[in-house]
Amino acid sequence: MEKQSCLRDFSHYTILSALGTLGVSCYILADTFFVSKGLGTRGLAALNLAIPVYNFIHGTGLMLGMGGATKFSVYKSQGKKEAVNRLYMNTLYLSAAFSAVFFLLGLFCANPLAVFLGADTTVLEMTVTYLRWLLLFSPAFVLNDVLLCFVRNDESPQLSMTAMLIGSFTNILLDYIFIFPMKMGIFGAVFATGLSPVISIISMSPHWFKRKNTFHLVRTKPQPGYMGQELSLGFPSLIAQVSSGIVMITFNAIILKLKGNTGVAAYGVVANISLVVVALYTGIAQGAQPLISRFYATGEQKQIKTVLRYSILTILALSCMIYFTIYVFAEPVTAIFNNEHDTSLQQIAVTGLKIYFISNPFVGYNIILAVFFTSIEKALPAHILSLLRGLILIVPMAFFLSSFAGMTGIWLTYPLTELLVALLGFVIINKINNSILNFNHFM
Repeated sequence: MEKQSCLRDFSHYTILSALGTLGVSCYILADTFFVSKGLGTRGLAALNLAIPVYNFIHGTGLMLGMGGATKFSVYKSQGKKEAVNRLYMNTLYLSAAFSAVFFLLGLFCANPLAVFLGADTTVLEMTVTYLRWLLLFSPAFVLNDVLLCFVRNDESPQLSMTAMLIGSFTNILLDYIFIFPMKMGIFGAVFATGLSPVISIISMSPHWFKRKNTFHLVRTKPQPGYMGQELSLGFPSLIAQVSSGIVMITFNAIILKLKGNTGVAAYGVVANISLVVVALYTGIAQGAQPLISRFYATGEQKQIKTVLRYSILTILALSCMIYFTIYVFAEPVTAIFNNEHDTSLQQIAVTGLKIYFISNPFVGYNIILAVFFTSIEKALPAHILSLLRGLILIVPMAFFLSSFAGMTGIWLTYPLTELLVALLGFVIINKINNSILNFNHFM
């Protein structure tokens, strides 16, 4: 019965969380589809150049949300009500501080930022427009990520999922209305995306009217202790998202020299589909997180190992299905985003999809491990894995492999990096202190 209960809870949390994160990933995917249809290759290239900034904003929101919600789960399981409220308030203080930085960048630095990201004269205006409004809406993105994590960990995963999906579907509907009937161009795409987290936040409002809501607004000063804890625990979530942005910036710069804007647009197709896959894996990991943190707080080691095993097996099964689907349908999938029927874009993207997504099982495994270590308050292993994936290995490998194999080297960079990090993660999880968890028994 205990095993059945654990499986039921795991399924409940991860399915709802995965559906929700898939919905959030549709923010950008919907933009990609409608921009490709309405604005062609130049619009797609401009969008792809701007997306890394979204990764930074979303990564910041997840850092604060996952870090705060992880500690929230521990405090809640231990019955520390005062600590819960202080933690929540300090999370909001940090959200306001980071949002202010992004907002000011949108007001004053959109043009130089677009140039830095590689926008040339043919796509500069559209890139600047998208960047400026994306940054101006950053407070909504960050707050939405924080509230989604807290609401989910406060035993309301269904409401969290519903809010994410409502925001996402609203984005898709507004994307179509703004780009086509209203002919608002790239501004319409980013305006629809910016309104989505606002609607998601409004959709979560019923949680504050429930008696079981356990986090509240209270009067308290900013406290470095709480802030430091959540920043440390949430840092891997930031790196996971920021790494996507850094990889895109690096790949865009290399591809611009190899294949120009057409190559960047083709990479945009691959990268945006990758965002959806990563969102699915992240949803599974985030769904498992409150369970692992709860069992960690109450010392139930057997249950922790069971949830970890379920997570890894789920990731492996999904990875096989996803790669098979992408491999078989690579051409029609690319054609959806290739409104101008550009044969060069089609060829580059199809090849990229088949090579790039070999990384699937390794990416999922690495995401699970990073969130797992964070959930048991062991941030250092999560930091190591996240930094290797996002910075230390992948960037030099991209330059090295592309210098020898061109675009094929670019596509191979991601799976090779994730494979190496997964191997290291396997070693770490087997060598970690057995007094914490007997991983050797699990593996």
